[in-house]
Amino acid sequence: MSVELDRATGSPPEKPRPATPDRSHRGRRRGEVPYRFVVPALAIYALVVLYPTASGSVYAFTDWAGRRGAPDVVGFANFAELLATRQAVGALTNTLVIAAATTVVQTLIGLALALVLHSALVSRNVLRTLFFAPALLPPVIIGFLWQYILTPGGPLNGALRSFGLDGLARNWLGDSSLALGSVIAVVIWQHAGLTMVIYLAGLQGVPVDLLEAANLDGASRWQRLRHITLPLLIPATTIAMSLTLISGLKMFDQVFVMTSGGPGYATETLSLLMYKEAFVSGRYGYSTAIALVLTMIVFAFAMLQLKALRRFEVDA
Repeated sequence: MSVELDRATGSPPEKPRPATPDRSHRGRRRGEVPYRFVVPALAIYALVVLYPTASGSVYAFTDWAGRRGAPDVVGFANFAELLATRQAVGALTNTLVIAAATTVVQTLIGLALALVLHSALVSRNVLRTLFFAPALLPPVIIGFLWQYILTPGGPLNGALRSFGLDGLARNWLGDSSLALGSVIAVVIWQHAGLTMVIYLAGLQGVPVDLLEAANLDGASRWQRLRHITLPLLIPATTIAMSLTLISGLKMFDQVFVMTSGGPGYATETLSLLMYKEAFVSGRYGYSTAIALVLTMIVFAFAMLQLKALRRFEVDA
């Protein structure tokens, strides 16, 4: 097979190089691709979240009753009614009480469980599973379960009577002085295991060599816990308390199933009141006003708590 030579150099001619693509164009194309994937998700988010939120903010200033036709603008009348009605003020108070109690008590119980189950117990894995299991169940199932347990003829009062403690048997959900505390206890029982898991994850990040050095320096177990472990658990505390606070402020499922806000309005919450005004009374404008107030409360408390806890965070 003969090869043609270049007459000037006497060597085979060079093969033409393939055209190099425009790198600036390729980089631009690469930068455009992620936005094309984001647009459908943003469109769905805008349709499902942003548009209803904006519409609800507008309807909160009207007397919208859910029927066709333009509702009348009433200004701040819905918000004035929210602050003047005894039922609404009671619902706001109960919401704040539930949020405060669950945040404080659940955090302390979760921390205590994590510290105990982080030690070298033989059955720690089994106990972790048992404490965390209730958090995996739907709140509605938990509500029905404890509604049965706390009835006057239920297992709790039956167990008290079997031990000769008849005087402690109560109508736990029918007594206005006990109903709210009973609901709070059920919520803490269900979600304390989740807080425990958050703290167990935080304990994994505490340097063992730091604890060993403190031990060699003569620090007691309490001193190591107070000056080393707890400060390094502040990020876990921030996460646990933020999630618990937001969940407490939005409390609906357990209250709706166990008491429906009763007896009277003893366990009414803002979320439950919002549901009743919308789907029972048909006052959608007033209901959206409650939802808007609840949203602002959740946002304000969450931001204040997050800002306060971030000041105490330290690096390992």
